Amino acid sequence: MKGLSVSPSKHWYPTAQFQSNPTRKPHNRIFNTNALQFTDINFPSKRPLLSSFSINPSKTLDPITQDHPNPPLVVVGSANADIYVEIDRLPKEGETISAKHGQTLAGGKGANQAVCSSKLAYPTYFVGQVGEDAHGKLITDALKGGGVHLDRLSTVSSAPTGHAVVMLQSDGQNSIIIVGGANMRWPETLSDQDLEIVRNAGIVLLQREIPDSVNIQVAKAANKAGVRVILDAGGMDPPIPLELLNFLDILSPNESELARLTRMPTESFYHIAQAVAKCHEMGVKQVLVKLGAKGSALFMEGEEPIRQPIIPASRVLDTTGAGDTFTAAFAVALVEGMSKRECLRFAAAAASLCVQVKGAIPSMPDRKSVLNLLKSC
Repeated sequence: MKGLSVSPSKHWYPTAQFQSNPTRKPHNRIFNTNALQFTDINFPSKRPLLSSFSINPSKTLDPITQDHPNPPLVVVGSANADIYVEIDRLPKEGETISAKHGQTLAGGKGANQAVCSSKLAYPTYFVGQVGEDAHGKLITDALKGGGVHLDRLSTVSSAPTGHAVVMLQSDGQNSIIIVGGANMRWPETLSDQDLEIVRNAGIVLLQREIPDSVNIQVAKAANKAGVRVILDAGGMDPPIPLELLNFLDILSPNESELARLTRMPTESFYHIAQAVAKCHEMGVKQVLVKLGAKGSALFMEGEEPIRQPIIPASRVLDTTGAGDTFTAAFAVALVEGMSKRECLRFAAAAASLCVQVKGAIPSMPDRKSVLNLLKSC
């Protein structure tokens, strides 16, 4: 990105690495999850920046068995240091209470979704920004550990790494306050290198913890290249610009975000359907609503909604990363070719596993665990 120093990609990846070498013909790398082997196949491409990937999953575990080249999932978004405080209840106005425990973990909706996608064995790029501080290193290390490709992760000197205060109550519910930091200091115009990664993606995930102007540039570039775009509505309070909505394939809010976006009630499924209809009027063709304990629903304009109940968790410790896990898992299933109903079920299984572990990034499940859960229910 213009005016920013880009972190070098010298780390080891647990998935095959993308290479950009103009003197060599790009390859299609097929990853066999059983044998842990890579097979290089000559694969001519009109997009030399990135090599195409195909996940070749086990036919005994995975419902997706088609061996076809898939371009990467690209997340453009936020990276935060999540400062967790565990409390019995939220403080009242003017009240000071003691926390039972506190710790700082890597998070942010963008980073969460990138790690989740990568842990689900899909090649993933993250485009984002951190500051030149310890929190930036914490996040970078967590992304590397999750196998995310960081060629377009930038370090800025003009702002600290974004952070969030997560107030986690004993029932697993949370309240979060975000400080944007480096997430809000993007250049006015994105570099062509950033947009080229977007244009070569199989699907792009966005959130509202970075400036709308960045999301608009990314969504516009993706739309022009025929790349699907999902916007997670979580983040900033202001209305979503209509220009951004027009470039989306799927908008994914939870109930409260849907109510805030449409200024309509969302207490019942009927109310939710009415609010979604308003989104359709605003130009969004598909709306994926996360309903918490009531599951999820995908609304497609002119069609009956598809409803998915939750897959019950044996325990609920932390719901912080559940929405990001759900959105990322849905995107992975979608780009791999699952039906919409199968995408919802795959995402529900991933979210069910997520809430059983404390922390956002630490709670992201791996692919084998998700598939095993789907087999058992």
